[in-house]
Amino acid sequence: MRDDPRLPTSPGFWRSPVRGIPFTSVLGLVLLAGITVLFVTGLVSYAAYNPDLSPVNDQTEGKGILGFYLFDWPTDPHWLYRFTQGVHVTLGVTLIPVLLAKLWSVIPRLFALPPVRSLAHALERLSLLLLVGGALFEFVTGVLNIQLDYVFPGSFYTLHFYGAWVFIAAFVAHAVLKTPRALRGLRELRGRGDRGELGEGPGEPDELASPRPDPATVSRRGALWFVGGGALLLFLTTVGRSFDGVLRNTALLAPHGGSDPGSGPNGFQINKTARYAGIDPAETGGDAWRLVVTGRTGTVRLSRAELDRLPLHSSALPIACVEGWSTADQWWRGVRLSDLAALVGHEGDLPDVLVESLQRRGAFRHAALRANQVADPRSLLALYVNGEPLSLDHGFPARVIVPAAPGVLNTKWVTRMTFGDL
Repeated sequence: MRDDPRLPTSPGFWRSPVRGIPFTSVLGLVLLAGITVLFVTGLVSYAAYNPDLSPVNDQTEGKGILGFYLFDWPTDPHWLYRFTQGVHVTLGVTLIPVLLAKLWSVIPRLFALPPVRSLAHALERLSLLLLVGGALFEFVTGVLNIQLDYVFPGSFYTLHFYGAWVFIAAFVAHAVLKTPRALRGLRELRGRGDRGELGEGPGEPDELASPRPDPATVSRRGALWFVGGGALLLFLTTVGRSFDGVLRNTALLAPHGGSDPGSGPNGFQINKTARYAGIDPAETGGDAWRLVVTGRTGTVRLSRAELDRLPLHSSALPIACVEGWSTADQWWRGVRLSDLAALVGHEGDLPDVLVESLQRRGAFRHAALRANQVADPRSLLALYVNGEPLSLDHGFPARVIVPAAPGVLNTKWVTRMTFGDL
């Protein structure tokens, strides 16, 4: 049965002449570099949420030593999160054709018999199971997240965080075992390229090549160009999500927000509208809304008009979200967070702050900011953007804006701020 060419357990079942160690080696080396960048930028994104301010910012239970690298997220440069998360999401989407081609190139191994030949072979098979399963899980949940389709159970942050660690452990083990062979395969590819084909040649036996290949319709190099073209197409239809203007119109695969932001000073991307968040406009105007600020010396309540009479400052800052989209710098004007802290007795050595919203639906109805973020003079409780009052969808009557912070920490429809130990 093992040698029956009608069954996938037979090497003769897999007839493509494209498969082979040289082809797989190129894809593997591209993924080695790309996934390393994805993992590092993913860890950076997790750190940017200040997850040690749990359970406010983080619902990842028992991360233990997996949080060894966490640090207070900086506020400089102000475009930091826009850059790192833009790279993470754009590169992740771009690598999808490479990942799928790599899985296709090694699929005969999944059916190889006997399934386990030794203890070492069993460990290798287990690492492959974790590698393939982890890769598919991370890429699928990532794509669903950037499309705002939260169809998976539980928190995306928790699932993606633990999935990344399981995947990277298997990935490192696989890379240590296979990188030397991949480099030799790449040298074989270069050596045979002048003939325009990649057939058998001197070197190690090619266990991925079909023993009875069908006639070639494309060379392995041509197949690599095809995969690269698919990756380039995804790059070009994704990267525009990190820009405004004409380039944003090229981001065909990216969601463009919950509603049309229109034009004018408030005419930039909206992720979650006031309607989606369950905001009643009657709660935000006139005498209905008050900002409650609590700290060392007690509590003060401020109307929108009273906030307007405090010293106002301006900052040019972008908004950047975990889904990978961002805006260009917008001009925000409002009250410095440090000045609000001073109103309730915190001057000099500033504390962390818990910010609460009128929002009723969705995640991050409240968020915490580190003391270094509160202290930055560009960190504002914004009342205006680009010279006009905030629109309701952009957080009227007041929203937080902090340099380099993920969008969800720039809380909209702020109703309460509590300064002190969280």
